Amino acid sequence: MNASRRTMVVGGSRGLGRGIAVAFARAGAAVVAVARTESALRELAAETSGIDIEVADAADPTVPGTLLDRHRPDTVIIVAGAAPLPRPLHHHTWETFSANWNTDVRIAFHWLREALLTPLPPGGRVIVVSSGAAVNGSPLSGGYAGAKATQRFITGYAQDEARRAGSDLTFTAVLPQITPATSLGLPAVRAYAARAGQSVQEYVDRLGEPLTPEIAGAALLELASVDEPAASYRLTADGLTALP
Repeated sequence: MNASRRTMVVGGSRGLGRGIAVAFARAGAAVVAVARTESALRELAAETSGIDIEVADAADPTVPGTLLDRHRPDTVIIVAGAAPLPRPLHHHTWETFSANWNTDVRIAFHWLREALLTPLPPGGRVIVVSSGAAVNGSPLSGGYAGAKATQRFITGYAQDEARRAGSDLTFTAVLPQITPATSLGLPAVRAYAARAGQSVQEYVDRLGEPLTPEIAGAALLELASVDEPAASYRLTADGLTALP
């Protein structure tokens, strides 16, 4: 990672986002972590040098333009989103079912749009962290899988618009596997273990080596330096695998 490249991690206070922010900062990048929870951001900045913080709601349509203008990042990594309610389809209300459409898709849309409009500096990169559910589905997460698939689609749309405009911006989607190592993934793991009639440990063992924030950070650090990345990647404990 070029130490002169400024990296903005949207949703950088916890989970995979936190691991990504830490990895980039330790590699010498100037990192701006964006999240709603000030206490978590301050803890992150206190523990890791090279991280500035912005307390903001990533879903607010005024935030992307404001922060991109203020910091002029070379790399933007979008991890923020809502935690889905883990329950079967018929136990959802429309409000709980559509929560990720109204949050995760909204966040990706506003940030992708502003990255194109601002635009990012020449050679800028945007990485949208979607989910493996975009490919595999997620029957206990309401509209989560559909929202994550839409994030992947519109990341590709943004790349196409950049090409049509003659821009050298790069847009990439990353689809992490389900993991018990984050506060987002653990409730899902518990729900799917119960559905399968297994203990959490049995289900985790079936999943294999868990994806951790540290592994995610190392993988995205590597991805940010790839000259010609694929449109999307699956992310597991073994690292990144390009998707067709």
